[in-house]
Amino acid sequence: MVSIFVNGENKTSQISDWKISWDRRQETLILTCYFPSGKSYYSPLSNCKVEPTKVLKGALLSKKGGVVFNAIDSAVIYGGKYAVVQFRGGSKTYVKDVNSITFSPETSIKDGEIFRYFRLVANARVKQASQQDKLIAENVQRQMEKLLPHEDTALHAYCTGQNRSRPLAGNFIYPFGINESQLKAVERAFTSQISLIEGPPGTGKTQTILNIIANIVLRGKSVAILSNNNTAVKNVYEKLDAAGLGYLVAKLGNKENQTSFFSHLPVVPPKPSVSVPAMEQIQTVLQKLKQYLHAQNTVAQLQAEIDELGIEQRYLLQWQRENQVMTSHSLDKYKLSPSKSADLIAYLTYLAEKQINVQDRISLLVNFKIWRTKPFADGALRKSAIYALQLHYYEKALKEKKSLLAAHQEVLRTGDFQALLEDLTLTSMGYLKHYLHQHVQDQTVFDSETYRINFDAFIKRFPIIGSSTHSIINSIGERVVLDYVIIDEASQQDIVPGILALGCAKNLIVVGDRKQLPHIPLNLDIAVPNVEFYDCEKYSLLDSCVGIFQDTIPMTLLKEHYRCHPKIIQFCNQQFYDNQLIPMTRDAGEKPLKLLVTAKGNHTRNNSNLRELDSLLATLKWDGKTEWDGENSRGFIAPYNAQVNLSRAHLPTDFVNDTVHKFQGRECDEIVFSTVLDKKDSSQTNLSFVDNSHLVNVAVSRAKKLFTLVTGEDVFSANNGPIAALVRYIEYYADEKQIHRAPVVSAFDLLYKEYDKSLERLNARLLPSDSRYESEQIAAQILRSTLAQEIYQAIKFHSQILLVQLASVINDTLTQREREFMKNGASCDFVLYFKVGKVPLGVIEVDGSSHAEPVQAERDALKDSILRKSGIPLLRLRTVESDIETKIGKFLAQWATDGSGLNA
Repeated sequence: MVSIFVNGENKTSQISDWKISWDRRQETLILTCYFPSGKSYYSPLSNCKVEPTKVLKGALLSKKGGVVFNAIDSAVIYGGKYAVVQFRGGSKTYVKDVNSITFSPETSIKDGEIFRYFRLVANARVKQASQQDKLIAENVQRQMEKLLPHEDTALHAYCTGQNRSRPLAGNFIYPFGINESQLKAVERAFTSQISLIEGPPGTGKTQTILNIIANIVLRGKSVAILSNNNTAVKNVYEKLDAAGLGYLVAKLGNKENQTSFFSHLPVVPPKPSVSVPAMEQIQTVLQKLKQYLHAQNTVAQLQAEIDELGIEQRYLLQWQRENQVMTSHSLDKYKLSPSKSADLIAYLTYLAEKQINVQDRISLLVNFKIWRTKPFADGALRKSAIYALQLHYYEKALKEKKSLLAAHQEVLRTGDFQALLEDLTLTSMGYLKHYLHQHVQDQTVFDSETYRINFDAFIKRFPIIGSSTHSIINSIGERVVLDYVIIDEASQQDIVPGILALGCAKNLIVVGDRKQLPHIPLNLDIAVPNVEFYDCEKYSLLDSCVGIFQDTIPMTLLKEHYRCHPKIIQFCNQQFYDNQLIPMTRDAGEKPLKLLVTAKGNHTRNNSNLRELDSLLATLKWDGKTEWDGENSRGFIAPYNAQVNLSRAHLPTDFVNDTVHKFQGRECDEIVFSTVLDKKDSSQTNLSFVDNSHLVNVAVSRAKKLFTLVTGEDVFSANNGPIAALVRYIEYYADEKQIHRAPVVSAFDLLYKEYDKSLERLNARLLPSDSRYESEQIAAQILRSTLAQEIYQAIKFHSQILLVQLASVINDTLTQREREFMKNGASCDFVLYFKVGKVPLGVIEVDGSSHAEPVQAERDALKDSILRKSGIPLLRLRTVESDIETKIGKFLAQWATDGSGLNA
């Protein structure tokens, strides 16, 4: 009940309405009273009193349903109808209709210990940033200071550790399709201020995000989709475009993106031609579909279990054949289930060689319905029975699983599951498009310079904002708080600048996978607040949210996997996901796994390994696939840039070459993973970087149809980490023809303690007199063997010839440094001469690991330059190379003769 007093007199009963406004002429607030007769009377508000009157200090004001907030010093609310507002930093007074505005409380988190820590991190990163990264670091620093102190933001929840629940939202739509765990993820995203979706590789993470976005805009809300990975946001753009919803997205971010977006503003499409489906119809279909989603998963899970049992049965039969196992027992009469078969195996193993007593007879009768114990009378019979039971277990288990599979497939068929799913998708999309046609219209023209001025109107036209995490505040403005923000690939999202996203939205949906590669932070050595999960050096934003909110954050694991061949993803499933994933792809008997084990030896140089590439090329030729058709059909990935760069120079051009870290979020039909490291100490110190569960998980799960592991013999076995497990897995599941051991052997492998038997004969012919270096002894023997051929009869070689004896120091093209190098006793490993005339033909150098060192590399460059200027051909042989004989033969071929002394 509102009471109006004018000059101390209660006018409430006499008036029909009242109004507060600003009188520009008198520059004062006035109260106007309206009487039933139609007359009105006004008086300065200072002479009046309205009860109740409420004073609000220090808050944020926005239009009702708006996203732009302004700080106020005070607001006097009269009768719950009008608010007289004084904006912070301004001198004017404004009168607002209370029904058209919203007041939000401010938060003091920016003055707290946690935000101060984030500020220190941002400042330190600016100081430590390279010239290339400094602009981004400074940009993040500036945006942090602009964050609005809104109490209902996800940032407030994050800094206080208080995750608010949200009222249950009904009537969900699924215009992009759905499965069981995706449905759960979408519904849970609307139950809490902060929610988490864990999306292992290939589980439809983008599809889940799209369904969440659809339900956000259906409720008239705004959302930003952000990531520090441009590929992740681009995937969402492309799917929205393909669905005809791209016109809802403001593709912002950096200045270049904004310019491109505003110069080609998308047009709102015309009204959909199909009739609008009823929401009740959609919900009816959804409720029916929910009954079958679990059956769909059960079908996939049973198929995976049947495939696994089939492989185990095959290995058992192979073992029994190889060991000539006799299984004469007939077990059908006992009608044993698979579990009872396993129990009987255990009981017979327990009996071993001992005689069966009365208690044993009772146990066999009660537990297994076995009356006659003669077939199990002694140890030999029991052993035979155990072998028969092992086969019986697999036969019965497979029969049971196949029967269950057929039953669930029949349920899906009779329930018309696929038709229901298509119906839900189509009607959901139709309903959404009709809603958007009514609520999203081209009424205002926006440009890159002015869109922030009228951002409430802009967000109505473009309810989906796309940006990078580190530029979101620049994109939307410092006074904006959206309804939702979705951060994709959050396992790679650093906490700073991740908090920028949290500060610009009321609700946060974190999407990522803790089993994939995390972010790589700078080491700043800044003290962390009491709660360790805010540590920017130790945790990604995803891990931080899990640690801070713990049981209060709804977490949904997307289980259904659609990308990889079952045999590929099952490694990740078994090794990293505790068998929680459900492969939805089918195994049609393909050969999706390949293992290449290179020869033993120290083949790694400066984080690259040429031997692994040579071995790969050899197997590609054997397979007859030196090149594939199709863009991005196969990729080569490695832990190090050096190996990636080397692969670009050696592999066919159709390979997409990149590091594992840069390949996260991407996929190819075929993936080759090169582990690079060998067994020498310098490699073993890097073992933990390469043999890392996150890195291996990403590497394997990039492959859709074929995964090839290229690795060294026993390099990772002692570590017994994920790569050793991967080798064991491939050896178990791959076809024998897909496993290649030491496909390429080098003569220089004799340098190592363990080498291929094919090198024994060469080893026996090595002469210590050739050199004190074993690598040069090997090269000398190959040269000797090659020159023994008739076509090289005119050539001989000598070792350790002084460079000054080959090249003239008076050559005008030589530099002073080159002359000094020659005079200081530089020599050549092997020099080729014609036997007649002793003319130097060419030089062969053998380069060991020391040649990668800067000092030796400079000497090599000097020698190369001197020989080139002197017109003397040079062949350098690296001890990591293979096919040395061929390289030497090609080098010598330029001086070969036809046997008569004439050049061939």
